[in-house]
Amino acid sequence: MSAGRTARDKARHELTQEIKDAARAQLATEGAHQLSLRAVARSLGMVSSALYRYFPSRDDLLTALIIDAYNALGDAVEKADHGATPAERWRNACTAIRTWALAHRHEYALIYGSPVPGYQAPKATVAPAVRAPTVLLGIALAAEAPDSGLPENLWEQLNGVLGAIAVELPTGAMARVMVAWTQLFGMVSFELFGQLVGSADPADEFFGYAVDRMAEFVGVQ
Repeated sequence: MSAGRTARDKARHELTQEIKDAARAQLATEGAHQLSLRAVARSLGMVSSALYRYFPSRDDLLTALIIDAYNALGDAVEKADHGATPAERWRNACTAIRTWALAHRHEYALIYGSPVPGYQAPKATVAPAVRAPTVLLGIALAAEAPDSGLPENLWEQLNGVLGAIAVELPTGAMARVMVAWTQLFGMVSFELFGQLVGSADPADEFFGYAVDRMAEFVGVQ
């Protein structure tokens, strides 16, 4: 690769990052539903036509932000996946999810908050989205979480998911992880969006208690 091509690629990468940073700043002030390529371009002193060469549409920019957010969360959870026992790994992974969410509220809201009207996430978001839950599934696998009976239709649904992500976990254990997963993110959302004020705020002890009960439910010891 020529030096000129390398320099152009580097400049394009840097400007792409600047565009995404400006878009994330707009998320914080306007919300994802108000994300505007024209407003992002203005904040960078660019004309809209120049920005369209990097992101042809609002949805392309949203997709890039969503993938970045999922990957950032996945990085945090994978990095936290260590411990002497599966239960310790479970606590560390769940705590990493909460810690990341509290530090990146607007990115969390982008991927786990209200859907953006008119936006449909493409398949490119799937692999980044499953990184964090795959960590919890791996912990359940290491703990030899028990199987359990399931309604036939649910068994077929979840068995298909397990086949897609190539985790050799009993389908009943997968169901328990999914229950814990949705409870975990419901709890984080309650905290971030102020629903625990007046009951379990600050939520540190409540969160720790709930995470341990989830581990028991899944069969992680």
